Amino acid sequence: MKTLFKAIMLFCCAFSFAQTTVKGKITDNNGQPLPGANIIITGTTTGTISDYDGNYTLTVDQEPPFTIQISSVGFETVNQEVTTNPQTIDVTLKEGTELDEIVISASRTPERIFESPVTVERFGIKEIKNTASADFYGGLENLKGVDINTNSLTFKSINTRGFASFANTRFVQLVDGMDNSAPALNFPLGNLLGMTETDVLSVEILPGASSALYGANAFNGILFMRSKNPFDHQGISGYVKQGITSQEAAGDNDYTDVGIRMAHKFSDKFAAKINFGYLKGTDWFATNYDDKNRVGGTRESNTNYDGVNIYGDNVTQNIKSIAPLNIQGIIPDVSVSRTGYAEEDLTDYDARSIKADWGLYFRPWANDFEIQYVGKVGTGSTVYQGAQRYRIDNFFLQQHKLEIRNDNFFVRGYITADKAGDTYIMDVAGPNLLQKWKSHRDWFGQYINTFAVATLGGANEAEAHIAARAAAETGRFEPGTQEFQQAFDEVTSDTSFFTGSAIRDNSQIYHGDANYNFGDMIEFAEIQVGGSYRTYRLNSFGTIYADENGPITYSELGLYTQLQKAIDLNENLELKLTGSIRYDKSELFDAFLSPRISAGLTVNENHNFRASFQSGFRNPDTQSLYIGLETALGTLVGGASDIGNRFERDYSVSQFAQNNLGQPSTITQTAAAAYTNSLFVSVAGELSNTNRDLNSNGSEFIGNSNYVKPEQVNSFEVGYRGKIKKFIIDASAYYSSYSDFLANESVVAPLYGNVSNFDLTGYDPNNPASVAGLNSDTQQILAALDNGDVNVYQTYTNSEESVNSYGAALSISTKVFNNFDLSANYTYAHLDFDVKSNPDFRTSFNTPDHKAKVSFGNTDLFKNFGFNVAWRWSDNYYWESSFGDGEIPAFHVVDAQVNYRIPSLKSSIKVGAVNLLQDEYFTAFGTGFIGSQYYVSWTINNL
Repeated sequence: MKTLFKAIMLFCCAFSFAQTTVKGKITDNNGQPLPGANIIITGTTTGTISDYDGNYTLTVDQEPPFTIQISSVGFETVNQEVTTNPQTIDVTLKEGTELDEIVISASRTPERIFESPVTVERFGIKEIKNTASADFYGGLENLKGVDINTNSLTFKSINTRGFASFANTRFVQLVDGMDNSAPALNFPLGNLLGMTETDVLSVEILPGASSALYGANAFNGILFMRSKNPFDHQGISGYVKQGITSQEAAGDNDYTDVGIRMAHKFSDKFAAKINFGYLKGTDWFATNYDDKNRVGGTRESNTNYDGVNIYGDNVTQNIKSIAPLNIQGIIPDVSVSRTGYAEEDLTDYDARSIKADWGLYFRPWANDFEIQYVGKVGTGSTVYQGAQRYRIDNFFLQQHKLEIRNDNFFVRGYITADKAGDTYIMDVAGPNLLQKWKSHRDWFGQYINTFAVATLGGANEAEAHIAARAAAETGRFEPGTQEFQQAFDEVTSDTSFFTGSAIRDNSQIYHGDANYNFGDMIEFAEIQVGGSYRTYRLNSFGTIYADENGPITYSELGLYTQLQKAIDLNENLELKLTGSIRYDKSELFDAFLSPRISAGLTVNENHNFRASFQSGFRNPDTQSLYIGLETALGTLVGGASDIGNRFERDYSVSQFAQNNLGQPSTITQTAAAAYTNSLFVSVAGELSNTNRDLNSNGSEFIGNSNYVKPEQVNSFEVGYRGKIKKFIIDASAYYSSYSDFLANESVVAPLYGNVSNFDLTGYDPNNPASVAGLNSDTQQILAALDNGDVNVYQTYTNSEESVNSYGAALSISTKVFNNFDLSANYTYAHLDFDVKSNPDFRTSFNTPDHKAKVSFGNTDLFKNFGFNVAWRWSDNYYWESSFGDGEIPAFHVVDAQVNYRIPSLKSSIKVGAVNLLQDEYFTAFGTGFIGSQYYVSWTINNL
C-alpha cells in the first residue's frame, strides 16, 4: 500500500512539474496596459495573448528553461527567459515606428515594411482604433496614394494610381486570400459584404501592377485584408455605433452599425470563431437635375431636357421627323423628350448590410500545421452606378473556403456565389414605367397633334410646347399613388428590359491556389513557387449576360515563382534582390508572362532605397466578354470571339424593305454583327449633313469593333523609406505605360447589306437620285438606315491608343510636443495622354492630379483619453464614365473623434464626426452629395 501511495505521489509530482505557469503584465512605454499582445514559446505556436488590462497567463507542458517571445503590432519584440515554475514576467514594450511593421502582401512572405521591394501601405489594429472615420474601411481614405470613390453610404470603391470606376475591375480585394468580387459584377461591392471591424487584423494595399504574384486583374493594385485567428485572438468582442447621417437633400436620418466577434481556443488543436455585423441607414440622395446633355435649362425651358438623376426623359424624338405629312410643315425641327421620374421616386434609399462569417481551425499536431474551413454570407441594399444607376436590393453573396497551411505553404480552394435578389436598374425602370401608363408612340403622337392644334389656334412655339406636354402627360402615374406603386412593382420584377428592369443572377467563381516557400530548405536564397486555377460560371438567365441558353463557363490558369536574395555588401550596406515571373493562360486568350524585378538597398538600418520594374495584365472582365443586355435604347454586347454563338434575335423588317428590296418580314441577327458588319453610330447624322463632303468610299464609317483581348501595363518605380532624426519618411515615384486599353464603341448594324462593300463614291446628299449609282449593298444599307432596319450596339473593344501615367507620393510622420502624432502625405497622379488628338477615346482616369492629407492626434492625451483629427483635400478633376461625364470640384473634408477607455469594463467610448465642417461634396458624376455622419460608439474587449 505504501508503495502504491509513493507511486501515485511521484506521478502527481511529475505531472505538476511538467505544468509550467508564466504570468505577468504587458505595458507600453507610457505605462499603459497593452491588450492583444502575443506571448508564445519561441520555436512553437503555443502561446496566449494579453487581456484588456494587459495581463496574461501561460500554462504549458514544458519544463524550464525555455524562452517566451512577447510581441505586438507597432512595438519592438522582446524575448524573456523562463527559468522557474511558476514565474512572473512583466514586460514593457517599446513603441516602434511604421518602419518596423510587418507586411505580407509585397512578397507573399513576412517582412518589415522598411525592406519591402515595392510600395505598400498598411492599416493595422492601432490605426483602426484611432481612425476618425465611421468605420475602418473609410479610414483607408487617409492613406497616401489611395482614392476612395463614394458610390453610396454602404458602397465605397478603393483605387490607386488612376483609372477609377465603381465597377473597378482593375483593382483586386482579397479577404484572407479570397477574392471578394461578386461573380456577376466581377468587382467587390466595397465592404458591403466584407469584414466585421472587430475581426480585422490588418489591411495592406499594394498600389500599381501586382500581376507577377497575384495574377490577372491585379492591374492597378490590390487590397489585402487579414482577419484574426482564433488561436491567437480569443474571447467575445463587439461594438455598437449609433448616430445620424445629415444631407441637405435627405435631411437627418438614423444610422446604426453593430458587430460582434466570438472566438474560442478549445485546445492546442482546435479553435473556432464567428462574426456578425449589421448596418442600417439612409443613403445619400442623388438629386442632380442638371441637363445631362449640357444643353442647359430645365424641363420648363428645354424641350429635350434629360436630367442626370431623372430617368425616362432619355426617351426622345425629333418631332418633325415623325409628324404626319399633312402637318409636318408647322412642326418645328426640334427634339422632345418625355417627362421622367426622379431617382428618389424610384428607390427608398434604404442602406443596409447584414453579414456573418465563421471559421473552424484545426491543428492536428499542435504546431503551425493548420486546416481551416471558413464560410461567409452577406446580404444588403445599396445604390451602384455603372453604365446605369442600379438599386441593389437584397443582393446575396456567399463564400466557402477550405485551406491547409503552415508557415511555409498553403493550399486553398474556395467558391463564391451570388444572387441578385430584388436588384433592378433605375434608368431602365423609368422609361418602362412611363410605358405602363402611355406608350411612347401614343405620347409623342398626342404631343405632336396638340402642338399643331395650339399653333393653328395662334399660340407661339413656347406656348404650343407647354400645351402639348400638358396634354401628353394626361393620365400620368404620380409617385405615392396606388396605380404608380402597382406599375412600379410590375416593372421592377420584370426581367425583360423592354418592359421591366429586374436582374436575375446566380453566378459562381471556383478558385484554387497554392504556394510553397523553400526558404527553410534552400540556403542561398528564398524561393517560392505557386499557382492558381479559376473557373467562372455565369448564370444570369439572359438578363445580364448572353446566357439565356444556359450558363457560360470558362477558366484561367496561372503559375509563378519568386526568388529573393539578401547580400551583405559591408557592415552598413545590404542589397536585397527580388525577381518574380508569372505565366497565365485563359482558355479565351493567348498565354501571358508577367515579370517583376526589384532591388532594395539598406543603409545603416535607417535608410532604404528601392527600384522596381513590373508588368501586369488584365483579362477582360465577365461583362466585357459576355454581356448581352437589351434595352429600348440599344444593346450592350460583350467582345468575346464566340459572342455571336450566344446572342441572336429575330427582328422585324420595315414594310418598305419588304416591298422594294425583297427582304423577308423578319431577319435573324447575332451579336457578331456588331463586330463584323457595323457602322459607327454617328453615321446617320453624318449622312444627313448636306454640308459634308461625302465623295469618298465611306470606309471611315465602318465600325466593326475588334474582339477584346487583355489589357497590359509596364510600370517603373523608385522609392525611399527611412528615418531622419525624428521623422519617418516614405517616398515613391512611378511611370506606367498601358496598351490595349478596354473601351466602348457605339455602332449600328444594318439588318441587310454587307458593310465591307459600303462605298459612297458619287453620293450627293442633296441629290436623292445619286443613290441609284451606288452598289447594291450600299443602297441596302442606306435604306436600312432610313427605315430603322438597324440595331444599335455598345461594344467592348481594345483601343489602339497608348496611354501613359506617372505620379509620386510622399508621407512624413513624427512626434510633436513629446507625445502627439503628426503625419502628412501628398500624392500626385497625372495622365499623360493627348486628349485633343483623340477626342473619341475616354480613358476614364478619374483621378485628381493633387491630393493632400494630414492627421493629428494623441492616443494618451491624459489618462485613458485620446483624440484624432484627419483632414484631406482633393483637387478638381474630370470624371468620365458610360453613365455620364462631368467636372468634380475640389473639396476638403475634416473628420474628428475623441475616445475614452474604461479599463474596468474593458471598453472604449468614441464620439466622432465625418465631414465635420458639413461641406457637401461628391467624388463621381451622377452620385449623391456626400453629407456628414455623427456617431457615438461603444467597443468592448477588442484586443
